[in-house]
Amino acid sequence: MITLTRLGGEAFILNAELIQYVEARPDTFITLTTGQRLVVVESMDEVLRRTMVYQQAKHLLPPPADTHGQRPRQEKCKVRQNSLL
Repeated sequence: MITLTRLGGEAFILNAELIQYVEARPDTFITLTTGQRLVVVESMDEVLRRTMVYQQAKHLLPPPADTHGQRPRQEKCKVRQNSLL
């Protein structure tokens, strides 16, 4: 989910999974997979950035590389199993 702003200044939360495409005309138009169109204050680049952050938080996209092209190491989660006596 990403937070965006309508042209009138009202903030709302959009399910980023529903974004089909984004256009700059010069206002930013978002077309959803449902066919609905939204106009928002944020730039096309900002909508893309927020969507990428959302996808990274869901682990659907890898985290951005550092300045040396290295990806940060992911710490493995230690799982403890309950043992039955």
